Amino acid sequence: MKNILSLLFLLSVMTGCKPTADKTSNTQTISEYGSQEDEMKYYFTATGNEPFWGLKMGNEEIIFTSLIPGKEKLVFAPVDAIKEMDANVKMYKIANETSTATITIQQVDCQNSMSGAISPYKVSIEIKNNSELETKKNGGCGKYNTDYRLHDIWVLEELNGFKVFVTDFQRELPRIEINSSENRFMGYGGCNAISGTIFYEKNLLRFSKVISTLMACAPGNKEGEFTKALQNTTTYGIENNRLTLSNPSGKLLVFKKVD
Repeated sequence: MKNILSLLFLLSVMTGCKPTADKTSNTQTISEYGSQEDEMKYYFTATGNEPFWGLKMGNEEIIFTSLIPGKEKLVFAPVDAIKEMDANVKMYKIANETSTATITIQQVDCQNSMSGAISPYKVSIEIKNNSELETKKNGGCGKYNTDYRLHDIWVLEELNGFKVFVTDFQRELPRIEINSSENRFMGYGGCNAISGTIFYEKNLLRFSKVISTLMACAPGNKEGEFTKALQNTTTYGIENNRLTLSNPSGKLLVFKKVD
């Protein structure tokens, strides 16, 4: 009976809320972390086994679901992370009318104890009802869901605060095509083809492992300035079909969305 209940719960975690159709498809992709709709709404999702539990963290709510009596579904208000100084570890202390919990997310490879799948983050949740004295600790794996709005083709408009022109580059303006589901990008740097990976967490975006072809560029070509700015990016904003990339020093790049 316990195994049947565990299987039913796992299926409910995987399917999540009933998906709604988007403009391009009437189907939704389902993973161990939930539906495509979940990944669009929540910036971080996690699951664990024995007993099965699920976690969805968003800007509007944090939801914990499990087979534990009294903790089948708990909803918490979002809170800011407490960050460690010397490691990529974040802690969230949350509470509602009935329960308190501490969520710890650590960037380290994590293997699902049942499927064997590897995820990039290890997650632990210490949770208890307010009427209890003992805290229950749950362990599992999780991942950040890259902002789906990044998934597009973007053409450069501004570089380090100045509007760019085709004459600043070889033949045409630089562009990047971001694949948010695979955390990679490709494009044109203004002289050479470029590609690489993206690292995404909440409020964090980095372009890394940038490689390019080795075509010689004309004097005055700003490709080097462009790729340097791209690799110095740490944050982003999307508004009015514009993607703005920045770091603590200020705005670096502005792109326009193209169809």
